[in-house]
Amino acid sequence: MPHAALHLGRISLCVAMLSLARIALATDTFGYQLPPSPIPQMLDAPQTPAVGLDRQHHRLAIYGRESMPSIAALAEPVLRLAGHRINPRNDGPTDARSSWMNQLILEDIASGARHDVTLPSDARFTNPSWSPDGRWLALTLDTAQGLELWVVDSENNRAQRLSTVMLNATLGRAYQWLPDSSGLVARTVVTDRGPVPAAPTAPEGPIVQQSNGVSAATRTYEDLLKGPYDEALFDYYFTSQLARISIDGGVQKIGAPAVIADVDISPDGRYLLIASHHHPYSYLVTSSRFPTRFDVTDLRGQLIHTIVDRPLAENLPATFDAVVAGPRAIEWRSDAPATLMWAQAQDGGDPQRKTAIHDRLYLQAAPFNGPARVLADLAERYRDIAWGNGETALVTTRWWKTRHETRLIVTPAHPGKARVLTARNYQDAYHDPGDPLLESNVAGHSIMHFSVDGRSVLVRGDGATRGGTFPFLAALNLHTGTSQRLWQSAAPYYESVVALADDSGRALITRRESADDVPNYYLRQLDAPPAQVPRALTMFADPAPQFAGVTKQLITYRRADGVQLSGTLYLPAGYDAKRDGPLPMLMWAYPTEYTDAAVAGQVVDKGNRFTRPSGASPLFLLTQGYAILERPAMPIIGAHGAEPNDTYVEQLVADAQAAVDAVVALGVADRHRIAIGGHSYGAFMTANLLAHSNLFQAGIARSGAYNRTLTPFGFQAEQRTYWQATGTYTLMSPFTYANRIHAPILLIHGMADDNSGTFPIQSERFYAALKGNGATVRYVQLPDEAHGYRARESVLHTLWEMNRWLDLYLKGAAPTSP
Repeated sequence: MPHAALHLGRISLCVAMLSLARIALATDTFGYQLPPSPIPQMLDAPQTPAVGLDRQHHRLAIYGRESMPSIAALAEPVLRLAGHRINPRNDGPTDARSSWMNQLILEDIASGARHDVTLPSDARFTNPSWSPDGRWLALTLDTAQGLELWVVDSENNRAQRLSTVMLNATLGRAYQWLPDSSGLVARTVVTDRGPVPAAPTAPEGPIVQQSNGVSAATRTYEDLLKGPYDEALFDYYFTSQLARISIDGGVQKIGAPAVIADVDISPDGRYLLIASHHHPYSYLVTSSRFPTRFDVTDLRGQLIHTIVDRPLAENLPATFDAVVAGPRAIEWRSDAPATLMWAQAQDGGDPQRKTAIHDRLYLQAAPFNGPARVLADLAERYRDIAWGNGETALVTTRWWKTRHETRLIVTPAHPGKARVLTARNYQDAYHDPGDPLLESNVAGHSIMHFSVDGRSVLVRGDGATRGGTFPFLAALNLHTGTSQRLWQSAAPYYESVVALADDSGRALITRRESADDVPNYYLRQLDAPPAQVPRALTMFADPAPQFAGVTKQLITYRRADGVQLSGTLYLPAGYDAKRDGPLPMLMWAYPTEYTDAAVAGQVVDKGNRFTRPSGASPLFLLTQGYAILERPAMPIIGAHGAEPNDTYVEQLVADAQAAVDAVVALGVADRHRIAIGGHSYGAFMTANLLAHSNLFQAGIARSGAYNRTLTPFGFQAEQRTYWQATGTYTLMSPFTYANRIHAPILLIHGMADDNSGTFPIQSERFYAALKGNGATVRYVQLPDEAHGYRARESVLHTLWEMNRWLDLYLKGAAPTSP
């Protein structure tokens, strides 16, 4: 008996140890992990600099960029108010929403001479902006005290702080140059705002919201105000004082402090267009829909004219082309001294209301005391306008339901008529005529560049064809709508026009790259002999030479119903299909909705683009022996007025089946060692494919939404509400079919996700559903991370998780014979 008891005790001990081992495998060692080499070295390499041209295109500013912020930086205190995330330390956006720069070089384009600009040690800055005369470069410099305004004098390359005031960048850009370059108008921190409102020690009462029978079908937003204390914080941090800051450092206050959403200086420098939010605030929508007053003042802050005091906009329809009923998209006419333009819905803001005219454009010139004139009536929603001169402006309209776009010529000097220039499906890449090449005028406002005879405007486009993308510069005839190519990139390069280097348009500044060449900037003469190489303005090095041997190719294939599909196939350096056989593969995809099967099937070879992974890109896994099929086409087509999502699952599975068959037929992938993955809507796709097919052996789903009842007023391209399309919402929700997911799935989610619809609770409840149904699932929560992962530790850990998951369930699986 003693021996039997001892034996049973040993068995019990072994069972206990096995159970503990399983628990350990399930939880892992706490802490951030590093993926295998060379991934950390590639991620830690200096980023390729950014550049900025002055208006005259005489100087090039080259900005060194910070690498990924640390998790400690992301963990700084953050306030989440009315759809914004701000750092209370500096009255600006958080590191998760900022791109900081840390080095500045000025280059003279004519001579090529370069000058390093000395900034304070450990300086970091953002939002650089050239003055209209091209002499000064303004910067927002981050310090322990807040955001400071600095300027660089390009004549002596010296930087200096312009004044002692602190900038308030909680609602976007903090300053704008005056047209004569004598100074700037800035949003500054209110100096006497007092201490931060104290949090209540106990609730002052219930928080009440009420609806009085009016529809308020809003999408699911993050970071909304939640009560009176949030309102007090919003007022405290988002209230700013407008000030005129002269180039010699003098400061003159403009008007009274307010929650200033935006400010824009008229081209003649005499007026300010100011948008300011005011109470009552909302707990249902972001600040963009708060009551907003649009005023015109002079530079002393004296009120000249109120355009509109727009009420709270909580009750817009859920459809995509829904807009506020009053004036919107208010701006200055760029080519006139002081003329306002705005759009106003003629359908009450509801695109489902049938009417021949959905939008109307108005003009009103200074002194703004006369009636506004109708610039044009539009059959679709106003999108934007490119100003030229009194005879020509180019208006673009779009209609979401049909993906239709129209471009119209209007005559600002003689308003009232609009002439259609081009019309097309805006998803049609092959027939994209390009966008107007905009140049800053002497006031610093953007206008179109005309041909010498004035009959055309210059446009630039991507030049998408089946054989590749070859950017172009063309003259778009304003009378016929036809284009004449003036220049086009040629293989093996992808070279796009950045700006004109002279007024004649015969000299261009371009950005050129190829599959093997790092993107750099060049000065190109159009009249030069074809064999002459353009002059390099920059010489940026390869940030990740470890990736240089990777091969990339476009593959094309067809869906079962004949729709043309494509994807970009990446194979590890040194791989030979005949010698090495099929590889384990990760497909990384993202579905897209279309209204035209022909457009959905367009194939564009992007083999002339330089590719290096960044952030948490799955391409890093190529260094670990995986093949990657990136962006295999996953079109969801609703032709002839049909709703694409009503056949979402069937089309998605057909798309994936075609992709799997294609890579297996090429001999580069093993049918039984393919995983599917995606981020956001791609994560939603991943879960659906695992629930509705047996095509994949594992899945990786990052920051997705899985239960569409939690996004009942629309999601992605779906305009219908849950109650209008209950069956579609249910069928599209992988949460509904959690019991059918048997392939191992890795869920990753930022704990501070800021994207509409992808609340972290989506992954939390999906994990619980999968676990409860016995699935093999791992759920990783990234502290302080938003929808896109920014911190170095988070990005490296995400790549460790992805690589480990594939090692377990793809490399660990036995290869199958052909």
